[in-house]
Amino acid sequence: MTLDRRELLRKTACGFGGLALGGMFADSAAAANPLAPAASHVPPKARRIIFVFLAGGPSQGDLFAPKAYITSKHGQAIKSPVGDDGQLRVGVARFLPMAPVKPVRPRGQSGMMMSDLLPNLSGVADELCLLEAMVADNKAHAPAALQLHTGHIAEARPSMGSWLSYGLGTENQNMPGFITIHPPRDGRTYGAGFLPAIHQGTPLRVPRQDGELAISNLRDPEIKSELQRRRLDFLQRINRRLLNRVKTDLQMEGIIESFELAFRMQAETPGLIDLTRETKRTLEMYGIGGGASDANGRACLMARRLSEAGVRFVQVTIDGWDHHGNIRNALPGSCAKADQPIAGLIRDLKRRGLLEDTLLMVSGEFGRTYWSQDLTGTNPIEKHGREHQQESFCTLLAGGGIKAGLVYGETDDFGYRPVQGQVHLHDLHATILHLLGIDHERLTYPHHGRDYRLTDVYGQVVHDILS
Repeated sequence: MTLDRRELLRKTACGFGGLALGGMFADSAAAANPLAPAASHVPPKARRIIFVFLAGGPSQGDLFAPKAYITSKHGQAIKSPVGDDGQLRVGVARFLPMAPVKPVRPRGQSGMMMSDLLPNLSGVADELCLLEAMVADNKAHAPAALQLHTGHIAEARPSMGSWLSYGLGTENQNMPGFITIHPPRDGRTYGAGFLPAIHQGTPLRVPRQDGELAISNLRDPEIKSELQRRRLDFLQRINRRLLNRVKTDLQMEGIIESFELAFRMQAETPGLIDLTRETKRTLEMYGIGGGASDANGRACLMARRLSEAGVRFVQVTIDGWDHHGNIRNALPGSCAKADQPIAGLIRDLKRRGLLEDTLLMVSGEFGRTYWSQDLTGTNPIEKHGREHQQESFCTLLAGGGIKAGLVYGETDDFGYRPVQGQVHLHDLHATILHLLGIDHERLTYPHHGRDYRLTDVYGQVVHDILS
């Protein structure tokens, strides 16, 4: 394993892996601050990433990738395209193809296919790269979401944001390297795993009323800042005295670092999450001001503000995409909540000159079948939904070194298996790290006797989608 000097310093600062370098680099700022900006392995094309997680699994056939054969056979039983794979597929035994719930048409100069349910995203189609043959390894929500976020379907591994915080630090020392807005319920998706605790995601929520805190315990109204600083200094002296006695304690080191960061955040964070400073035009761009898109519009605008302020990795979760039944009536509502906020984020990043070095990723944990699902076995097809499909689904990328207006990958006539341009989640993770200047094979952490990484022992950078 090849380690550059900054990596050695960071590992020494975090006190792990048996790298007993003692005072060798004691004068280094990196040794004292694990969130200090670090040098990249290769020249980066992106400085930061915003990840919009569409929790539940959006239907790629309804939104981005219709199949002519499926549409022509709507409601007619077809031979099973999945073969005898021994997998239980509830409610799809008849294999009734289901046409898109609304027309899906070519958009922009690129001709990227997009549903009428996404009028705002359709307007920025030429900024997007659509991966049509994404592949994951599990069809259940929890393990699939865990793999999307951490690279593994079961263990509590470090999340993408934690790996980037560990590898690159943060550009704003008053803010965490990783913030998650409306995080998934499974804390492992934004946890630091075996990395130092300072790199875990900081959960943030969009305030529902004036005066509500976006981050719990962000301020203490009962004491002045000067007194709070004195109290913290006293507490930190006690913590460091204990740490000097035990020599190495990752939890104690994480507590010391987190306390300091939390104090610095009190000064900067309130201004960053105060959306009243934005213009009416900007608020309208995100769909803020009431209606279905308001909450997610606020979350996406907050993501832009945090990213612009130097937070390395910002995640926004938009749930409501688990359409096992009545997708014809449910999908329009889900799109109405997400379409304008995501499109507004893209437009806002571009007009502020941030899209060039900000990587935007929009994805669910998997997609949905092109044939219908009827959980009762009695509903007409108009009331059917769609089952999970991890064998192929769609992911959107934009900015940060990605080819704009590109559709990459293709699936078979059933929309089931990739026939070209397959991108596994490990490949996506490798590509994300590459765009931010990290060699995914070199960003490692020793744990349980071996070096771990986000991509485990897999992953290839998808160079075809890079600008």
